[in-house]
Amino acid sequence: MSGICNNAVEAISILQTEPVDLLFLDIQMPGLLGTKFIRTINNPPKVIFTTAYRKFAVEGFELNAVDYLLKPISFERFLMGVNKLFQLNLQTEKESQKVAETKAESNHPFLYVRADRKMVKILFNEIMFIESLKDYIKIVTINKTIITRQSISSLEQMLPKDSFLRIHRSFIVSLSKIDSYNGETIDIAKNELPIGRFFKHEVNNYLSK
Repeated sequence: MSGICNNAVEAISILQTEPVDLLFLDIQMPGLLGTKFIRTINNPPKVIFTTAYRKFAVEGFELNAVDYLLKPISFERFLMGVNKLFQLNLQTEKESQKVAETKAESNHPFLYVRADRKMVKILFNEIMFIESLKDYIKIVTINKTIITRQSISSLEQMLPKDSFLRIHRSFIVSLSKIDSYNGETIDIAKNELPIGRFFKHEVNNYLSK
């Protein structure tokens, strides 16, 4: 979601109730400096500071700000700041993938993915299926559902080939969790998952062995 807050109280309310990926934060806010405000938040989102004052730049970057934009802010400079966030997210995804690949290569029965600003451990034998959600993927396990920013194809490379099967451009299933199937769908724990047109031949050949 996107939104505009007029003061720190409104911002806190949004941060406590909604997922926020990036916060554009003014330094001079009513009653509280933006730098002091961000120090009061546990697990703050990524921040780009906006201000007319250069003197706060050092403190801003000490707070791990993505960028520090001086007013008046040109559209080109705004885009540069946003692109920095995309680069950070890409780097995080690569680090997550590297950790997961290292674990898989070491024959560990689990991987790590980044979710809620943490690296979350997921056991292979607990995964039921994985669903692509554009730039994110949803990993549905026996006990929980994890959403992480990663492509389904990159995650597919980390999974044991003999335990998981791509059945659709948006779905990977755990072979051991399949309850039933036909030529069109696969059922896992009351979830009916479609078999993609371009995957049907391979899926049916594999499951009919």
